[in-house]
Amino acid sequence: MQVFKFGGASVKDAKGVRNVAKVIELMGKTQKVIVISAMGKTTNALEHIIALYFAQDNNLKAEIENLRQYHHKILDELFKTKQHPAYTKTNYFFDELEIFLSRNKSPNYDFVYDQVVAFGELISTSIVSQFLHQLGIDNAWHDCRNLIHTDSTHRDAEVNWEQTQTKIKAHINPEELSITQGFIGSDENNFTTTLGREGSDYTAGIIAYCLNAENVSIWKDVPGVLNGDPSVFKDTQLLNQISYEEAIELAFYGASVIHPKTLQPLQQKEIPLFVKSFYDPKSPGTCVTKGEAIQPKVPCYIVKNDLIMLSLSSLDFSFFVEDNISEIFALFHKYQIKVDLIQNSAISFSVCIDNKFKNADKLIEHLKAKFKVKFEKDVTLLTIRHYTDKTLKEMTKYKEILLKQFTQETVQLVVKSSQ
Repeated sequence: MQVFKFGGASVKDAKGVRNVAKVIELMGKTQKVIVISAMGKTTNALEHIIALYFAQDNNLKAEIENLRQYHHKILDELFKTKQHPAYTKTNYFFDELEIFLSRNKSPNYDFVYDQVVAFGELISTSIVSQFLHQLGIDNAWHDCRNLIHTDSTHRDAEVNWEQTQTKIKAHINPEELSITQGFIGSDENNFTTTLGREGSDYTAGIIAYCLNAENVSIWKDVPGVLNGDPSVFKDTQLLNQISYEEAIELAFYGASVIHPKTLQPLQQKEIPLFVKSFYDPKSPGTCVTKGEAIQPKVPCYIVKNDLIMLSLSSLDFSFFVEDNISEIFALFHKYQIKVDLIQNSAISFSVCIDNKFKNADKLIEHLKAKFKVKFEKDVTLLTIRHYTDKTLKEMTKYKEILLKQFTQETVQLVVKSSQ
């Protein structure tokens, strides 16, 4: 059996849903688990709804209704009558969303986030499942919260592999066509958890691992893994094959095509991963598997924006030693700060950090009690894998470099975003 994952761009409208159905018909209507993300920018819309909820903004109900109407427009184009069960199911989920927000007592943003954003995936998969039924394609819809069990770390949950494998094997028949959600799971109290932003790829990897899948295919609006973001770099090249190790390196540095955690379970069982175009299903795309690091071997460019450059030094000019560094990393963990780059000297310690949980200001205030702190917000981290002297010269031209770090295969540059 195979696992397919379709992202939000592939189901952003009725045309996209029809195309997903065509890909399934073309590639086979049985022995597959289809993992589907929220439609289009639904997750962003739900994040806005969460912000309005915490701000007690009067526009909250209107924004929920706008999102409902976005999905109703897709339903209107896919189904012949408003009496179709797809409308009932979609409205049920929106009603559940409103009920949760009206009854919730928790002030914990991360907890509320997980309970709310999950509705995007639940709604999208319900619509796709119902549309496939309308086409005569038998499928079983599964709530992924009954499949993937995690701890209670909201917005970045850790998988309980033993429970998850038991549940997946009990609920999913590998001979059938199954539809489920990406990104979501549940904890021991049956509260919804999420696996991290863009975690639908990871869901596909988890399911493939638990079912010993033949392979995983991630369907994108690009021909495969390119050596750079085509919206940023000109003349990008398709990478035909990447090793697991190389793909993990690229994901770690921030390549957006493959989620960083996705490859770990696949590598353990040597399950190949394909990144393919849903516009051209028969094209080979990119294969991630054992073997040569990268084919063709060309420089790969990764850009991460909106980061913070943080530089610490001791107040008394004493050395930066293990105790200092372990204390700092304990604070990174406490404030849910992801570190993208580290560099230290005898009396200073510099990091480039990702502030996705918006806790950097609290961290900085905490650090000021013990260290001299300098920081610059809105910086860009540019990573070049398999760099050459020529590419390095081209990429550093006219840029103000705040920090530079080399390894044998990789150079990383922290630059001012305005550059």
